[in-house]
Amino acid sequence: MEPIRRQIVDLLPRLRRFARVLARDPADADDLVQTTVERALTRAGQWIPGTRLDSWTFRIMKNAWIDETRARSRRGKVFAPDEEGEHIGFDGGAAMQSRLEAAEVERAMARLPDDQRLAVALVLVEGLSYKDAAEILDIPQGTLTSRLVRGRAALISQLEKVH
Repeated sequence: MEPIRRQIVDLLPRLRRFARVLARDPADADDLVQTTVERALTRAGQWIPGTRLDSWTFRIMKNAWIDETRARSRRGKVFAPDEEGEHIGFDGGAAMQSRLEAAEVERAMARLPDDQRLAVALVLVEGLSYKDAAEILDIPQGTLTSRLVRGRAALISQLEKVH
């Protein structure tokens, strides 16, 4: 049990990044990471050693987010507006430029349809294989490929307009 805990801790930056893609709101993303880690630890016996722990935890996160969005719609709650997550402090010229570029990419990704945004996040940001990403999203690999092609093209188009 202890090795899986260490591996999950090592995955935290990637889990947080994927949670930001799913939730779009930093506070919701933090809650989603916590829920994912809790579920992964309580279900650690279901993980098969030798398989990809990152894929397994991403699948847990995706399902947790589906559960959360369904619960919110039943409760009639609204998501926090994107603008609330845009208050980021800047320091130094290079750091400022880097953060501005990252914010541009984040905004461009946020404008993608959900199916393309998730495909891009899992393959291009998290570096998962097409096979693993397709399994996480529960779609055929060809569908994932199509979504990636459309998502990548849309991102390039949006980012070229900015520059």
